[in-house]
Amino acid sequence: MFPAAVEYYYSTGIYPVIAHALRILFGWIPFSVGDILYAMVVIWGIVKAISFLRKLFLGRLKWVYFLYVLQKIIFIFLWIYVLFNLLWGLNYNRLGIASQLQLNVKTYSTEELSEVLQMIVERLNATDSLAQVEREQLHNKHILFSEAVNAYVKVEKENRFLAYPSPSVKSSIFSYAGNYFGFTGYYNPFSGEAQVNTTVPLSIQPFTICHEMGHQLGYAKENEANFSGYLAARTSDNIAFRYSVYFDFYIYAARGLVVRDSNLVKKYRDQLHPSIRKDYRDLRKFFEQYTNPFEPIISKIYGRYLKANQQPQGLMSYDEVIAWLIAYYKKTGSI
Repeated sequence: MFPAAVEYYYSTGIYPVIAHALRILFGWIPFSVGDILYAMVVIWGIVKAISFLRKLFLGRLKWVYFLYVLQKIIFIFLWIYVLFNLLWGLNYNRLGIASQLQLNVKTYSTEELSEVLQMIVERLNATDSLAQVEREQLHNKHILFSEAVNAYVKVEKENRFLAYPSPSVKSSIFSYAGNYFGFTGYYNPFSGEAQVNTTVPLSIQPFTICHEMGHQLGYAKENEANFSGYLAARTSDNIAFRYSVYFDFYIYAARGLVVRDSNLVKKYRDQLHPSIRKDYRDLRKFFEQYTNPFEPIISKIYGRYLKANQQPQGLMSYDEVIAWLIAYYKKTGSI
């Protein structure tokens, strides 16, 4: 109800201190503390559930105990909810990066979408060859993460609110398991770490990292984290990062155009260099090999989570960044 107050007192007031403190506390540790925390919680939950079921089958439980267990569960979830919001979650209710950049984000026409998609295709083709060469060094995760940090250091000179002190970016311990659930990265609000799935194709890893770092800076909504990541990756000195952000944005824009005019998309797809189209095929094949019956359930749950946090489009919230890109293009004349 009070996004301006959240923006002033929390998102640009209290939260940067909290986030910086968490990154100082856990950033120096080479492995993901947040992943271990989640694993311990899951193991604890399983042990408690087994103990409860064992007592139930042995007939040792009375109805008073059931009430006690229910109270404990509610109490635990309330604490998690409170901590989540204090440590990060209130950022879902801020004014956000569009307000900071004074962007006039509104519904766009098919012609505007086509114009921006054409520019994205041109950026992709222009960066393709050198990006393929530069990408090889990004197999070294230290270089990959360092280049992402450097991208934010550079973009801070243009936008002070994107300052990113005390980096804390790590490979997720659950990267391989994450492939079955379709995640490429996530932000852990309890440890302040940006978790990255480093098993996915390198074509999307640079932008994914910049996206998760955007979450660390307090941009909770997916379109906001996408745009923060866009601003950083597009200014990077590493051409593989610039390629990665335009590659992702091509997917978002093309997906949006398919809904409006599926025949028109072919025009832009045909302009892409063969190596870019191969990257897209490789990405699609990568996730197809991890297809499983649980993924739709996870996607539905996550979609509902997004809707519950001020993102009514659910999983399509990621694609909404194109509206921001169009607004940015109208204001600055470039993408």
